[in-house]
Amino acid sequence: MFSFLPNSVLQMCTIFLSIVIEALPFVLLGCLISGALQVFLTPERVRRCLPKNRLFSILIGSLLGFFFPSCECGIVPIVHQFVKKEVPVATAFAFMLTAPIINPIVIFSTFIAFGNSWEMAVWRMLGSFIVALIIGIWLAYFRKETVLKEKINQHVTVLDQKHHKESQPNKKRSQLTKFGHQVGHILSHSIDEFFDTGRYLIIGGLIAASMQTYLPTRAMLTLGSTKLLAIVIMLFLAFTMSLCSEADAFIGSSLLSLFGTAPIVAFLVFGPMVDIKNLLMMKRYFHGRFILSLIGLIAISVMGFTLFI
Repeated sequence: MFSFLPNSVLQMCTIFLSIVIEALPFVLLGCLISGALQVFLTPERVRRCLPKNRLFSILIGSLLGFFFPSCECGIVPIVHQFVKKEVPVATAFAFMLTAPIINPIVIFSTFIAFGNSWEMAVWRMLGSFIVALIIGIWLAYFRKETVLKEKINQHVTVLDQKHHKESQPNKKRSQLTKFGHQVGHILSHSIDEFFDTGRYLIIGGLIAASMQTYLPTRAMLTLGSTKLLAIVIMLFLAFTMSLCSEADAFIGSSLLSLFGTAPIVAFLVFGPMVDIKNLLMMKRYFHGRFILSLIGLIAISVMGFTLFI
């Protein structure tokens, strides 16, 4: 049916569909969690649950993903909701960086991918934790400007006021009716979030598929003559391939003999933190200058960590 199309176009379409099909369930789950946070998480509850010490708060955010695992494909809506609900930015982004890596599913898949060995899984967890700690300290102690776009803040205020007005009559209703209203509000918010975020996933997936198809990957693999250059190449590959964190370890294991341990650890740590689809989804909610600073600091932190392996 599509035999008239060049093979490269067919390959690009196949990669694009695989990226979108793989990511959509996680984006939907992330939007559902975002909707639940919108309804049930209040700033007062946040202040009661999190310690006032900023460093302890960052540590809690870094380890939260182990108990609430989330793929990087759906993490951005959750982090956006955290920031809206006055979760400290440093805590929210520490969670964003570690949740796709320090969770039981990814730890086990990394263990299996590298021949039932804990070495790469431990390096991966340690690297993500150190990077999250660096980013958290930067956000908590050195960056003072808001990270959310102003129009998003205004939109959030309108939605919160609307939800507050809708919830007032429910105080007189039965608990069942109130719960039904809350479920309806969760689904409504999740649907809006899904279609709003989904377009960025589609665009990001298309760009990632194009880069995987038309970039000379084989030529790049031959350039890793030095450790630093090999790490840089693997960071670039992790960004362009935009793999899901549950599956990237199997790709990394196939490249281990070509590059060695340090570049593969860089690939496994950087990929779930920064990829094309995540970048576009973050662009929806956060300032562009902040995103560039965040990516740069993550890349430097990952390189610094892996150079000492």
